[in-house]
Amino acid sequence: MKKYLVVVSHPDDEVLGAGGTIYNLYKSGVDVYVCILCGQVEVRQFKPDNFDLNNDLNFANDVLGVKQVVLGEFPNIKMNIVPHLEIVKFIENIIEKYKIEVVITHHPSDLNNDHYQTSIACQAAVRLYQRKNDITPLKEFLYMEVLSATEWGLNKSLNQFNPNVFIEIGEEGLAKKIEALSSYRGVMRDYPHPRSKEALIGLATYRGCQSGQKYSEAFESVFRRGF
Repeated sequence: MKKYLVVVSHPDDEVLGAGGTIYNLYKSGVDVYVCILCGQVEVRQFKPDNFDLNNDLNFANDVLGVKQVVLGEFPNIKMNIVPHLEIVKFIENIIEKYKIEVVITHHPSDLNNDHYQTSIACQAAVRLYQRKNDITPLKEFLYMEVLSATEWGLNKSLNQFNPNVFIEIGEEGLAKKIEALSSYRGVMRDYPHPRSKEALIGLATYRGCQSGQKYSEAFESVFRRGF
């Protein structure tokens, strides 16, 4: 059974990008690990204190059935001043420790610069199996979409998010995604904000219609090994 790692910049990104997929993998008996590189949310408009944030984070990931959450201490919205290699090695250590075979992370054209730094660090880290003989070979590397960041990647000189993998999450997976995101106090907004309940339902409906499924999350597979 494959082991999955979802690598994100901030608490709540894991839910927005892959919450329904994480839950469905858990229901199928698959181990999913989550790495959150910035354990703080210093610039968030509605910022809870650290104790409340950790409680929200743990509750949200429990709802999704995450096997283990690994928290980094990289600075929020300042990851561009952190040496690239430090971030890469942090991710590599998780891949090695948990024998990860599938990695999901941010798309590199996201507006949020922390997302970009996370993405390019993952791009380097997933090559670890080519540099160390005792590492479990990577099976797949996927980009995800995060509402209010991916759709605002307006730089047309970059390749924007182009989904080619659609994972059906169904009504239960969508409900768990909404429950998990609602666990992060101050994150959900009123419609038509992209982080509203209506927006989550709308995106899952749209991605489902694209792929002939009932509520889906979309990903862009950029590396796949085997069938």
